Amino acid sequence: MKNICDWGKCKEIGLYKAPIEKDNSKKFRLLCLEHIKLFNKSWNYFSDMNETEIEHFIKSDITWHKPTKSFSSSENFFKILWQNTLDDKTSFFINSNFKGFKKSRFSEKDRHALQVLGLREETKWPDIQKKFKTLVKKYHPDKNQGNKKYEDLLKKITLAYSQLRLSMEKTK
Repeated sequence: MKNICDWGKCKEIGLYKAPIEKDNSKKFRLLCLEHIKLFNKSWNYFSDMNETEIEHFIKSDITWHKPTKSFSSSENFFKILWQNTLDDKTSFFINSNFKGFKKSRFSEKDRHALQVLGLREETKWPDIQKKFKTLVKKYHPDKNQGNKKYEDLLKKITLAYSQLRLSMEKTK
């Protein structure tokens, strides 16, 4: 069964979808090639919006019209990451006699991780945590208008911190 063009009394086959409502892609009508061209020429998504609404729509389009969370939001990915990182569920740091890294325990990866964080080998674990938190706040994309350079730097910082944390757990 073939669909007939939904334009007046046209008898051509309707192969092309044309929206009936601008915000509902499930409701459409089928038009032939000639009429879909006419429809597209006259279609103006912003026809019933004022300048403020158009500006808001364009800004919202940057995030695919999804709500964004502020840096301090409880659902913020980096805040959750930070909370999970510092959450000592095994009480490893509280109950152990671990006072910090010893130079002999540093691998090349650990030295590189400390370098990424801008720390020395003598740095104690609580100072590593403080530095990590400071760097996360400083280079978070929400604080830097989503700049890709800072996002990549933050990934390196997070990986470096994860490397140091893994090393600490191994020294248990």
